[in-house]
Amino acid sequence: MEPGRHEDAGLTAADRGYLRRCVDLAREALEDGDEPFGSLLVDDQGVVRFADRNRVKDGDETRHPEFEIARWAASNLSPAQRRDSVVYTSGEHCPMCSAAHAWVGLGRIVYATSSEQLVGWRKEWGAPPAPVAPLPITTVAPGIRVAGPDPELADEVRALHARLLGVTDK
Repeated sequence: MEPGRHEDAGLTAADRGYLRRCVDLAREALEDGDEPFGSLLVDDQGVVRFADRNRVKDGDETRHPEFEIARWAASNLSPAQRRDSVVYTSGEHCPMCSAAHAWVGLGRIVYATSSEQLVGWRKEWGAPPAPVAPLPITTVAPGIRVAGPDPELADEVRALHARLLGVTDK
């Protein structure tokens, strides 16, 4: 199995469409001077219920889109609606977001790139590690079904992170 890949990583065309929108949100975040992450909450009918991007540039490092999704879902969806939803994201949840996802009772998570990939890229570029351990979602929240990464989007996400760090890649 490919490093960072979960066994149930089979992605559908619909999954890839939602992931594409997440990468677009990540690009929007980067263009606004923020870290390149974007996420969607999609209900069981395929309707995007909430979309957001990283908003940490002003100093609140908890303003991850996955955390905002958990907060929004807790206030706006029933437990059944949360359980039946899917969170799509450009990068695998950090431990904070994984925990929030589990506590709120959200459903499946689908991500374009894994934490393992991001850690590897940052190391390759000589960037310092994040202040929080890059634990896989299933280590923090073992009951969550996950799918990812998507090899079709990895180079594009990598390029966004390279731009953030001001490195010339490849």
